[in-house]
Amino acid sequence: MKEALQQRFGDHRVLEAPVGEGEMPLLIIDLELKSPVTVIVTNGLRHYKMPVHEKYAGREYNELYFCLPSYWEWEDTDNPQMNWVFPWIQRLAKFVVENETWFGHGHTMPCGKEMKPLSNTMKQDHFLLADPMLLDREMAPVMVDGREVHFLSIIPIFKKEMEYKDARGTFKLIQKFVNKGVTEKLDDWRSLVTKNKWRLRR
Repeated sequence: MKEALQQRFGDHRVLEAPVGEGEMPLLIIDLELKSPVTVIVTNGLRHYKMPVHEKYAGREYNELYFCLPSYWEWEDTDNPQMNWVFPWIQRLAKFVVENETWFGHGHTMPCGKEMKPLSNTMKQDHFLLADPMLLDREMAPVMVDGREVHFLSIIPIFKKEMEYKDARGTFKLIQKFVNKGVTEKLDDWRSLVTKNKWRLRR
């Protein structure tokens, strides 16, 4: 997949990330958008054929990614405000393979059994997997070894947003994101998108 993404973005923009023994290979992609972002994407999850629901036939092969903003210093592996993306993308990839399950657009999961915030600045305690929004063109499917590989973004969300999605559906939550300008790009300062507006009493 590295070669396919290098053809799309250029050799200098796609690098291999250092990972531990037995971990999922990762790629790092630097994208010069209006506001530059860095993409951390799995490079091997596609070898697992997901037993997708019939509604998602043709989307059995997937890779996961985080979209990091320009201020995110991912190289600072000792910084707990930023280094959590690496263990979590590994954990999610491992989970889906070991449990012989599947991930698709709209799937949510808690950040561990204790549902702790991801960091002191990233207060979200759940994840939403979603089709690319900000990077809908950049992370469009690629053909690798005769397989169409799709990309699912990992979006940190608040528990109340997860509950809203369960009650109203993925489409309604994504619309809330769109209306508030929220995408898959990580944002330490974003607020809850499901807040009720103040109503004046007569």
